Amino acid sequence: MDEKRIARINELYHKSQAEGLTDAEKKEQELLRKEYIASIRANIRSQLNNIDMVDENGEVVNLGEKYGSKKGNTKTS
Repeated sequence: MDEKRIARINELYHKSQAEGLTDAEKKEQELLRKEYIASIRANIRSQLNNIDMVDENGEVVNLGEKYGSKKGNTKTS
């Protein structure tokens, strides 16, 4: 998500606190917030998929390969 979209989210928030939003602005705010949350989730998922851990046998296990979408597993918890 780019800085312009984040600035627009903040602008709509401040306007909603000051004077309220029109129905179109409320819909825009909702869509932008959903996009922002999806972006955050994708970033976190990407980071988690790149974590390597050492199991009790001393073997290095990539969590993305074991649990994540690298195996085509799109299940979320």
